[in-house]
Amino acid sequence: MTSGRWPGAVRRAALLVVLPCLLPLAGCTHAVDGVPTAGTGRSLPSSAEELEPLVVDDVPSGLRRLPDGHLHPPAGAKRVEDVAGYSQDPAREREVLEDYGYRYGWERFWGDGSAPMTVVFVDQFDTRAGAGAYAEDLARNEAERYDGVLDEHPPDLPGGCRLLTVADPDPDEPDSGLTGPAALAWCGHGAFSVGVTAVAGSVDAAEDEVRAVLAEQLERLPPA
Repeated sequence: MTSGRWPGAVRRAALLVVLPCLLPLAGCTHAVDGVPTAGTGRSLPSSAEELEPLVVDDVPSGLRRLPDGHLHPPAGAKRVEDVAGYSQDPAREREVLEDYGYRYGWERFWGDGSAPMTVVFVDQFDTRAGAGAYAEDLARNEAERYDGVLDEHPPDLPGGCRLLTVADPDPDEPDSGLTGPAALAWCGHGAFSVGVTAVAGSVDAAEDEVRAVLAEQLERLPPA
């Protein structure tokens, strides 16, 4: 049986989401008001369990999917309390997630805990503004953490997507989870935030994986 503790940055950098809202400002850096809308004939999931069938179940690289229960903490369904629990300050993180309008999400992993590997996060929010702000803040915070190259308008990806590439992960930060060249992408898509991370033998290979996975994942969701 395969099991493992996935490092926080790859597992989910929830405590990084806190940063924009811990600044000495009157509130978060983004307004997250609005109403989510679904495309004609495709309603929004009303629970994490209804969200799960919309998450991709295989990846182009052919990596083996890890059973949710074989990870610690388990992958699969995520609620506010689960994501907040990844933070060093769960109570504060829960407040921040509620400000974004976080409802629930689903995590899925492929690989064996080392390179190569692919990770997908799909999270649903009360509003498209909240989903977009969450994706944007994660992208910018991770770019600062890894000192990588952040493209805020990557070619061949829809608007609202950001792509971070990390050619040489810092070996002095083993908990980052990036054990090789990596590409990380975040997209706001209607009421959803989609995150995909790939670690591969080269940045080009990681980008190819991320782009292909994103294309399928966004296609599975209700239209933005």
